[in-house]
Amino acid sequence: MKYALLFLLTISSDKLFPQNLQLHYDLRHTIDPAHNSQNFPTLYFEYFKSQNDTSSFIKPGAFFLKVEDDLQGANNNIGKAFIQTSQTFRFWKPKIYLSLQYSGGLGVTEPKQYSYYIYNGLSLGPSYSFQWKGAYFSTAVYYTYNMLPKPSNDVMLSFYWGKGFWNYKVEFDGDFELYTLNKNTGDGLTNNLKGKTVSFFGEPQVWFKIRKSLSVGSKIILYYHVITTENLFETYPTIAARVKF
Repeated sequence: MKYALLFLLTISSDKLFPQNLQLHYDLRHTIDPAHNSQNFPTLYFEYFKSQNDTSSFIKPGAFFLKVEDDLQGANNNIGKAFIQTSQTFRFWKPKIYLSLQYSGGLGVTEPKQYSYYIYNGLSLGPSYSFQWKGAYFSTAVYYTYNMLPKPSNDVMLSFYWGKGFWNYKVEFDGDFELYTLNKNTGDGLTNNLKGKTVSFFGEPQVWFKIRKSLSVGSKIILYYHVITTENLFETYPTIAARVKF
């Protein structure tokens, strides 16, 4: 599964955070107990640095690092860990960047023998950002090499947005991704399958500033063919706090 916030990679603005820490409480068991055994907290750390150096031949755009820990293990220990790191760059005049991204992680289950990898993914593709009526947008199309037991060559379409209201006392932002993956991932459960599956992931979110660096808000996590192979569109809200520093 790809969690992407590459909108932050392609826009240089002092209104965007350099780094932040978020604590979410995921309410998916409350919303859908038939498919989810528990609610759980999630910690996010995100770091962003603009590197728009137009004097060099290779012009770096921005660097982004995201770490996610789902505290869904026994006694709220880490049950899933995910990391994503990205860099954009260009060596031409038009401000269409190439984005290079790595993502991967792992999950721990009970019983332990059902633990799993979030397999490494390497993505490369053009990205373009723009502003409209005070909002920021970015689109990207990627080729992704997913390092499954049977490797998968895939495409991904990403779209990101962000807008602040009343001097950023309220922020509305988020992203969605549409991507393909081999149905046959190379394990015993899927080795008779053929073709591609199409998946969707989205996470619109809203934040309300209560102090200079502290906000509270909510994220709506949207899944289709991401955490289940069923033809099921899943919608799970969180309640959250965020600190920028």
